[in-house]
Amino acid sequence: MIKVRFHKSDGSLDKEVEAKPGSRLLDVAWAAKQPLEGACEGVMACSTCHVIVDKADFEKLPRASDEEEDLLDLAAHATRTSRLACQIILTEEMETLDVRIPAGAKNWLYG
Repeated sequence: MIKVRFHKSDGSLDKEVEAKPGSRLLDVAWAAKQPLEGACEGVMACSTCHVIVDKADFEKLPRASDEEEDLLDLAAHATRTSRLACQIILTEEMETLDVRIPAGAKNWLYG
């Protein structure tokens, strides 16, 4: 199991959950009721599942595709370690993953 820690925009820990290898981070975030909309339901057609990955964890992830980079250019509060949660697949090698939810993120399903 991978320990995923979701942090608020100010960096404080919001929730820690365990997820199976092979899980998509967006699905893990939805199950944890995190404020990521994922308006396109994870088909990489928007940037509403934008997360900011901890620098050490970011370096362990595969490089973002050009298409993902283009969408991140549209994301509010994007940083050098920004990624789309729909494009992060958890692997056993990760053990842990820390992500920060950007300011203004909203999942309309959870209010």
